[in-house]
Order: sequence, then structure tokens, then C-alpha cells
Amino acid sequence: MSKREKSIMKLATAFALAFGIVPSAFAMHIMEGYLPVKYCIAWGAICVPFLAAGFFSIKKTLRDNRKAMTILAMSGAFVFVISSLKIPSVTGSCSHMTGTGLGAILFGPSAVSILGIIVLIFQAILLAHGGLTTLGANTFSMAIAGPFVSFGIYKLCRGLKVNKLVSVFLAAMLGDLFTYCVTSIQLALAYPSEVGGVGASAIKFLGVFAPTQLPLAIIEGILTAVIVMTLETYALPELKSIGFSKEVG
Repeated sequence: MSKREKSIMKLATAFALAFGIVPSAFAMHIMEGYLPVKYCIAWGAICVPFLAAGFFSIKKTLRDNRKAMTILAMSGAFVFVISSLKIPSVTGSCSHMTGTGLGAILFGPSAVSILGIIVLIFQAILLAHGGLTTLGANTFSMAIAGPFVSFGIYKLCRGLKVNKLVSVFLAAMLGDLFTYCVTSIQLALAYPSEVGGVGASAIKFLGVFAPTQLPLAIIEGILTAVIVMTLETYALPELKSIGFSKEVG
């Protein structure tokens, strides 16, 4: 590992130690036991093909370029850190940043599914955030749906010649918001409203999430843009090695 790579790893470790451990055990994704068994199984099954694609994507990336490990590890640390900082929003869930937009932009959305499920397992076991029974639902919303939207928005913006950092900001912000749209639908499917059914229940969940999630999504967009700027300054060779060179000067 080069001196530059060691510096990046030290920065990621220090950042995680400073902010990654939070005291509240009540700040969660969809919490343990909150979803009926059939929904837990269904969301888990839906995640399987995405996780398989993510595994092969990461395997290919690391086989072709071992230097990518440093940036990949930092992307995973970023997801762990900011998704552990939560603001209680509604019984059974909460509002929090996701951090998955960065990895989706750098490595593609499939790879982030693996990073996301690893983070969610650690949070469920070590921090009591989320749960093992709801792992499939949380993985789909945070590590699959959100990253695919972030990746799509970023590619669309770059195709339209939008400024690179603005593209990063929009991708991270909208990916974060879409994660909570999916979470709201997941909760609504499990607990439809007596009046209005799933649609009415989803609107209620979205309405409760919105006051805290909108500003958090904006903050995540800004943080992700700052991280990309930092990587351009201190890890340009590593960015070029993972095929991001055409995106930087």
C-alpha cells in the first residue's frame, strides 16, 4: 500500500471513529420484528439477484485493479458513518442519510448492494440499528433502490453536460430521497391504512419522513460533493485507476 493509500485509509478510519458510534439504540432503519414474516422473506428474495450482480462486479473490479480496494473501502466506511447518524422520525423507522450515492457514482449501483448489506449487518448486530429479520427490506431500499437512482441521475446529468459537482450533489440527494420513498412504500404495504389502503398509508409515512429527510438529503448531497472534491485532490491516480478519469480534470 502506497503512502497516499495509507493516508486515505487513516482519514477514513479517523472519520469512522469520530462519528460512527452513536449512543441511541432506538435510531433504526426498519427495526427488528416490525415487518410480517412474508414481507421479510419477499424483500430478501428480491435482493438476491442484485447481490449476486454486486459480488461479481466487485470481484471483477478488484481482479482488474487492486488499487480500487482503497477507494472501495472508503466508500463503505462513508456509508457506515453517515447512515449511523439518525434522527427519530416515526415509530418503526427513522430518518438518516444513506451515503450510498458516492459508491454508486464511483463503482456503479451493483457494487453498492454488497457494501450496503455489509453495513446493515454490522449495524443490526453491533449498534441495534435495523434488524436481521428486516435485512432484506432495508437492503433493497438503502443499498439497491437508492444507489440505482443515484447512478442514473448522475449519468443523466453528465450526459446533459451539467457541472460535475452539481451532478454529484443531485445524484446523492435524490438517491437519498428515493430510499425513503421506497421505505415508505414498504411500510405501507405491511400496514395499509383502513381508509385509502396502501396509497394513503404511503402518503402518511412520506409526510412524516419529509420534514427531517429533505434537509438531510441536501446535507448528504453536499457531503458527497465535498468527498469527491477531496478525492480529486488527494487520490487522483486512484480515481483514474477505477475509470473515473474522464470525470476529472
